Amino acid sequence: MARRKKGNPVHGWVNFDKPLGMTSTGAVGKVRWIFGAQKAGHGGTLDPLATGILPIALGEATKTMPYLVEAKKTYEVEIKWGVRTDTLDAEGAVVAVSDVRPTGQEIADILPDFMGEISQIPPKFSAIKIDGKRAYDLARAGEEPEMKPRLVQIDGLEVLEVHDDTAILRVDCGEGTYIRSLARDMAFALGTEGSVKTLRRTRVGPFAEDASFSLDALEELRHKARAMEALLPLSTALDDIPVLAVSENERFDLKQGRAIVLHPSAFASLKAVFRPRNIAGLDASRMVLATFEGAEIALCEARAGRLSPKRVFNL
Repeated sequence: MARRKKGNPVHGWVNFDKPLGMTSTGAVGKVRWIFGAQKAGHGGTLDPLATGILPIALGEATKTMPYLVEAKKTYEVEIKWGVRTDTLDAEGAVVAVSDVRPTGQEIADILPDFMGEISQIPPKFSAIKIDGKRAYDLARAGEEPEMKPRLVQIDGLEVLEVHDDTAILRVDCGEGTYIRSLARDMAFALGTEGSVKTLRRTRVGPFAEDASFSLDALEELRHKARAMEALLPLSTALDDIPVLAVSENERFDLKQGRAIVLHPSAFASLKAVFRPRNIAGLDASRMVLATFEGAEIALCEARAGRLSPKRVFNL
């Protein structure tokens, strides 16, 4: 007899506004407890010193987490000029100082140099693995991990506020971008030093700040037995995946792990909206979300006129 899972069969996403000081793992545990869910995970780690959007998947929604890996993100970062720390944020020890303080115009003038595809060296205090070990573990042990440059995508940069020692910028960026590295490199370009003072993530793909729930708000909903009001559909993370409604017989076949044959016109319509994309290093350009009467059935791959289930949802 299979062991009964602890918790409730809750399935969906929570658009969580993570508070300062909480780890991403801690946030997942807290939200899982609030909903009494059997299973939970998050879509994109957020450092304890950062606040803002941390999408949390519950139940079968955890099967869609890889689809947030490449999601576009938006940050509001406050850069402190004249000081660089070993962690490139407010937590680290000061390793360099400068008397130079850039003006708003000087900051604006260098923004084009950091737009588009740029090369970036990640911070040594990061979760990147080097020979099987996390870079931050090596750095904390007194070693100097070799951080190799990587290409990242910056889609938007805007100066929001400028003060004597700090500036607040909005950054729209792609997967793998380190805002701490961006702050360091912008400071170097301005002839000074710089570190992140505060950081807030305001968007992860379809999850935006204006529709998020704080910890206090979720706890209040739980107290009123209304926590489910904060639950978003499983398909929220799949907002740019083509959707195909299937018949009841096709639903049954997909649930059993069997491929179904597509009508030529349906297959042609899907092909017209496919686009190149990779999920966890795998080709996901032909992925389709199959639904029945509005309910998510399976993530499928459409090839040679057939729809083959790759992730079946047990809803």
